[in-house]
Amino acid sequence: MTQSGIERRGHGTAHGLTPPDRFLFGGDYNPEQWDKATQVEDVGLMQRAGVNTATVGVFAWSWLEPAEGHYDFAWLDEVIERLHEGGIGVILATPTASPPPWFSLRHPDALPVQPDGSRHTHGSRDTYAISAPAYREACRRIARALAERYGTHPALRGWHIHNEYGSLDYSEHAAAAFRRWLQRRYGSLAELNRRWYTAFWSQRYGDWAEIFPPRQTQYLHNPTQALDFRRFMADEFRDAYVEQLAEIRAAGSQAPATTNFMLPDWNHLDHWSWRPHLDTVSIDHYLDSVDDTGEIHVAYAGDLARSWADGQPWLLMEQGTTHVALADRYAPKPPHRVLRNTLSYLARGSQGALFFQWRASAAGSEAWHGGMVPHVGPNSKRFDSVVELGATLRRLAEVADPPAEGPVVAAEVAVLWQADGWWALQSPGLPSPRLSFPDAVRRAHAALWRCGIPTDFVSTDADLSGYRVLVVPAMMPVSADLAARWREFTESGGTVVVRYFSGMTDEDLHVIGGGYPGALRDLLGIRTTELRPLGQDEWVDLDDGTRGTQWSETVELHGAEAVLRYAGGPLDGGPAVTRHPVGAGQAWYVSTGLDGEGLRRLFADVCAQAGVAPTVAGLPEHVEAVRRRGREHTYLFVLNHGQVPLRITGGELELVHDADPSAAPVRVPPLGAAVVRENASAVHIAAEPTRDGDR
Repeated sequence: MTQSGIERRGHGTAHGLTPPDRFLFGGDYNPEQWDKATQVEDVGLMQRAGVNTATVGVFAWSWLEPAEGHYDFAWLDEVIERLHEGGIGVILATPTASPPPWFSLRHPDALPVQPDGSRHTHGSRDTYAISAPAYREACRRIARALAERYGTHPALRGWHIHNEYGSLDYSEHAAAAFRRWLQRRYGSLAELNRRWYTAFWSQRYGDWAEIFPPRQTQYLHNPTQALDFRRFMADEFRDAYVEQLAEIRAAGSQAPATTNFMLPDWNHLDHWSWRPHLDTVSIDHYLDSVDDTGEIHVAYAGDLARSWADGQPWLLMEQGTTHVALADRYAPKPPHRVLRNTLSYLARGSQGALFFQWRASAAGSEAWHGGMVPHVGPNSKRFDSVVELGATLRRLAEVADPPAEGPVVAAEVAVLWQADGWWALQSPGLPSPRLSFPDAVRRAHAALWRCGIPTDFVSTDADLSGYRVLVVPAMMPVSADLAARWREFTESGGTVVVRYFSGMTDEDLHVIGGGYPGALRDLLGIRTTELRPLGQDEWVDLDDGTRGTQWSETVELHGAEAVLRYAGGPLDGGPAVTRHPVGAGQAWYVSTGLDGEGLRRLFADVCAQAGVAPTVAGLPEHVEAVRRRGREHTYLFVLNHGQVPLRITGGELELVHDADPSAAPVRVPPLGAAVVRENASAVHIAAEPTRDGDR
């Protein structure tokens, strides 16, 4: 059987932006928006709130370099000194996500081009063409200048390079760089033509100059061309980051560096490939729902960030203080939710709680975004809650010290997360427009969350030896090598769960014939002969009383057994969910979109058979428990998302309320939270008896 997750991975410890003696608290600070009196007041308010970190300079390029090659650092000198004297560390950003007007005027070819050929004009942030030589040179220059001036400043906690990489560009600069990338990847046009399947629609290329980015065209793009362009752009973003980092290091600054990955609804990066270049993985994360799916959303972001960090601590660079951004409005985000969300991130390995932004802007495009200091000022319940959050983080300081070896959260279940899978399901001409990688992955993670099962995410080249269960929720392209490694994992005792439309093609999006899912047929012991996508309002019934949506299939059994079958309709009696013994393990296949309860039940059964237990069994409804490993102790985070108070007994110390649960039960109110330092005695969590029950 496989080893435990704790034994499996790394032995690194937190460093750099993730200090072991405290959690970072603060956020983006934009002093260039405020007069000096307000800046002085800000430092006093930060001290009052317990803020220890300010991220400065993210969008300040026009202030730092008001004309090409002419710098004004006097104002930033004063700001950094003021923060330093106030005991507040600085994460210094390179401002390259927001080029100044003079740059766009002088270098109009460095403005991004859209697929339809239109070029953006200056007037917002992110108006850059990532492949434009003038832009890349300007980025290196400002990074070098900042590092030469501040690279060894005692206030400097680390470097925040750029902001939220991911603005796609289809310009001539991108076309030239894309051709060079393709030449390195394929070596010859003959190989490119074979891999791109250009025999279709007379697309055979005879010269590299004939190849362009997938700009707007008459009908459908070549899917492999479109996928390769996304791969290329991901490499361009990473290379641009590495160039700035090289300038900072060449200037003599050894302060740790990061950039903030943006979650969760758009993805233009291959995050796994960035890990060697980041001293700390950091993310921005904003809620998009007001119901309990928001809590799952937070867990998803934290588990994903920790996984990108190889199981080690990471940093929440941005979250919001005041609202949830819904499609049609801003909904209030009450302070109790800010606290629970923050503790959920910390439970999953974040070394801090940073926000956008410190003080809500008085005007501009994000004037209504909110801030730690709201528009109404510090004499407000909102700022009082920020002060209380800072006090809570200080009480939790010991939790920040990570384990000497192994991951900060031990998980034995892994969910596949790969950019290629995301981009492949954005290909044109798929059997259903409702196939969605992020939706499939989040549904799988949500089902495991509802089971109380700790979850990691893994890449296609991950070492799986420490996991018991691998979930493949959506991975259309699967190479022969990848299929062989999954089979080896299963034969050695692991369990694989594969959802429909995975393994349908090879890595170049060539359909694998002979029956679906071609790359995984033998592993799964099944053969699908007909795909039956479902419409928006269609479903299929299953023989256990649950339903399937979005998708269904005609499945033949070739060694597997049917666990669930279709009930009624044209597929009546046909296999819907199957299980196939492979060596010492099992391979499951799910041929339809199980509803939330059906998927939860499936994963509960799968994990139980694989010997994977929830963090805490038998939790009351709407209660979440996460165990974070520290150097000397483990800490159980208990998040009460419901309306019933809880009682906690056992453990050594409850840190949020500074109480001893071994002496008397600790009460956690509705929508409250607790963090228990564990010891040999088991921690028990139960709903508080009602008044009638007490009688």
